[in-house]
Amino acid sequence: MSSSIPPVQPGRIRILKQGSDRNSVGPVVYWMFRDQRLRDNWALIHAIHQANMLQVPLAIAFNLFHQFKGAKARHLGFMLRGLRKLHSDLLSTLEIPFFLFQGEAVDTIPDFLEESQASLLVTDFSPLREVRQWKEEICKRVTESVSIHEVDAHNVVPIWVASDKLEYAARTLRGKINKKLPEYLVDFPELTSPIKKWDSSGNSIEWEDLIVSIVRQGAEVPELEWCEPGEKAALEVLMGDKSGFLKARLKNYSSDRNNPLKPKALSGLSPYLHFGQISAQRCALEAEKVRKLYTKVCDASVHLSSFSLDLDLLSTKLSLFLCLTKFLLYYYHKAVDVFLEELIVRRELADNFCFYQPHYDSLEGAWEWARKTLMDHASDKREHTYTREQLEKAQTADPLWNASQLEMVHYGKMHGFMRMYWAKKILEWTSGPEEALATSIYLNDKYQIDGRDPNGYVGCMWSICGVHDQGWRERAVFGKIRYMNYAGCKRKFDVEGYIAYIKRIVGECKKRKAEALLNSKAKQLHT
Repeated sequence: MSSSIPPVQPGRIRILKQGSDRNSVGPVVYWMFRDQRLRDNWALIHAIHQANMLQVPLAIAFNLFHQFKGAKARHLGFMLRGLRKLHSDLLSTLEIPFFLFQGEAVDTIPDFLEESQASLLVTDFSPLREVRQWKEEICKRVTESVSIHEVDAHNVVPIWVASDKLEYAARTLRGKINKKLPEYLVDFPELTSPIKKWDSSGNSIEWEDLIVSIVRQGAEVPELEWCEPGEKAALEVLMGDKSGFLKARLKNYSSDRNNPLKPKALSGLSPYLHFGQISAQRCALEAEKVRKLYTKVCDASVHLSSFSLDLDLLSTKLSLFLCLTKFLLYYYHKAVDVFLEELIVRRELADNFCFYQPHYDSLEGAWEWARKTLMDHASDKREHTYTREQLEKAQTADPLWNASQLEMVHYGKMHGFMRMYWAKKILEWTSGPEEALATSIYLNDKYQIDGRDPNGYVGCMWSICGVHDQGWRERAVFGKIRYMNYAGCKRKFDVEGYIAYIKRIVGECKKRKAEALLNSKAKQLHT
């Protein structure tokens, strides 16, 4: 990596604090939290470049929050196992020390900067209010000589570049993002080690003891078995030859992604994107490569068919081959378009909402028309009302809703289509929109492996508060908020088949959990 040419576009970087003493040159610290990866990480690339420009060493710091927004074993176990792999890769490749702290970041990060006499802190970007408050406090606590740079390595187009305001819907943001994609959807430079090495190798981390302890504390929501953490696993889900999304499953994405009975049509990338174990930009770049590959195949077929052929049989076969190629090209083009819409436009719309709307998880964050219609119907009679405990235990009169709740509790990820139905029924079954929103966010954050995320908050706000949606025909309870019901689901997919499918996977999850408990007790007896 060149030490003179900036490898990261300036628009991707925000200076939160400019150090006043230009003569004070100390180490660079990269505070990693949202983008937990080495590959394709603009924040790390910027940190290394800055360290080389200043001719100083670089370290990575990570602060562990045991109960950040209700995280349990499911979330923290996945994250820590990914970080353990990252730490190992870091030592064997880039030789950058990794420091793990526990406690409040507003204490640990400034203390580490002072102890190491750092002059620059590079941080990840997050639109969530807690993280933004930490950064504001850290800016106040560090000495005047320390500069702080924030790098948006999570979005393809940096959030403040895509738009400088709260966007009403995907249609108002899409054009702005697409206009900036040629500038920002570029490949990553090669990552190299910092020129100057840190004096120590980082603090000693007993990963196994730490993971066991944290998982035990959050055992109420156990870890998952179906998604292996880490960058390598994330790339396998994206590009693996056997069952990777782009190589084996992409062609069915546009047609099957909204069918809860076809979960393999989905990318399976959300846990990795949430924890930053893979870059959305890498996913987009690889999807575009697939598009180009099939375009070349189609062009070659058209070129081949242009030759005059005397043999009728061969000509017929070529015509069939050409038709099949064009058919595949159409489906792959459409699948890539839909995937990029979800990956870039919809994800970045969620970040836009949380960044520019301080009340992103409350009724105050809804548009005026939605607040009015919800409050107008808040006292409407409900056919059923359930407590949070009843909902959490899937004790409702709706077998479809119960199945979706059990899918989330035991499997850790509810199908995207069912998330909409699930949240809307909570609005229908609780005392009012405030309780419905609070309950849906609580359950989403507690059980979804990708919970505590802008996409989750916006999903609940869309379903209950009409965010990024429009007003519909007025009805009881919902007012003008879009309505969904059991009959509508039956028209879209095999509801009974979905319920049976969830019953089967929940049974398998319970069986594995019981076996693991027996094995654990057997080990204790032997020791």
